[in-house]
Amino acid sequence: MSIKPAVPCLMLLAAMAGPAIAADPLPEAIAAPGETVVLSVHAEGAQVYECKGAADGKLAWAFREPIATLLSEGKTVGRHYAGPNWELTDGSAVVGKAIGNAPGASPADIPWLKLEVASRRGSGTLTPVTTVQRINTHGGKLDGACDKAGEFRSAPYSADYVFLKK
Repeated sequence: MSIKPAVPCLMLLAAMAGPAIAADPLPEAIAAPGETVVLSVHAEGAQVYECKGAADGKLAWAFREPIATLLSEGKTVGRHYAGPNWELTDGSAVVGKAIGNAPGASPADIPWLKLEVASRRGSGTLTPVTTVQRINTHGGKLDGACDKAGEFRSAPYSADYVFLKK
């Protein structure tokens, strides 16, 4: 019987780093080689959709905004909202712009994302952040018919956000 020491070491490192770090490599489209982790948090919230007319004239659900609480070790440390913005209780905040995506684990899961920081405000933990990754998504996609323009619906989701610096 041969033992591959790299696998247990990766699993141990992933366990020590917390839930946001996967033992498997991230998809290339959202990887951030050479960057280091500043903070990993878990998010619980909803993806909000609005019923709008599509190009073909039919009504369809269009993504409007995320609304989520950012958690670390079970405690609220910030919030995530339209922009997309991530704001911590220490007053630091970043706004991201999506530059890569990969499918979620199931058809009901919103995609994993790589976002570059487009702007920042305040000072604190997020001040040095240059990249944000959304991984380990669960839920967030909205199914069903859209009957009335201007109607809003939300789909519960959870994800892990990893804040990195170059």
